[in-house]
Amino acid sequence: MAKAAIGKLDHIGIAVKSIAEARKFFEGVLGASFLYEHENHEAGYRLIEMDLNGMTLELLEPLGEKSFLHGFLDKRGEGVHHLTLDVPDAGEKIAELKRDGVKVVDEREFGPDSHECFISPRASHGVLFQIGSGYPTLARAAEWFKKKGDG
Repeated sequence: MAKAAIGKLDHIGIAVKSIAEARKFFEGVLGASFLYEHENHEAGYRLIEMDLNGMTLELLEPLGEKSFLHGFLDKRGEGVHHLTLDVPDAGEKIAELKRDGVKVVDEREFGPDSHECFISPRASHGVLFQIGSGYPTLARAAEWFKKKGDG
């Protein structure tokens, strides 16, 4: 019998060299609409979230010389960086994954109902999965829209 699904797709993270350039395609060609933007200087990225007919796309651009995205873009070029899954009780699920021997990295707890980690691409056939619950992991968390202002 198949195991129950771990969660559902929250957003697709796409690494780009320039958000301004990428927006021309995502908005002008695909018809995606802007939701909000955020900068994380400590982690070295700028992002915008976009809605594409109910699917959320996250465009990630390097911010600063030490951004992890420079290495990704140099090695792989622009394209899909990660898939984020909305996982109820993510803290519990992360513990279960580790017990089952799945390699997880960058585990974080932001609050009692907000956890995240990444499943190493070596464990998931080359795909980087971010799993989590709550703000700030999930793109559609209400807190993002409170911070958005008029955009």
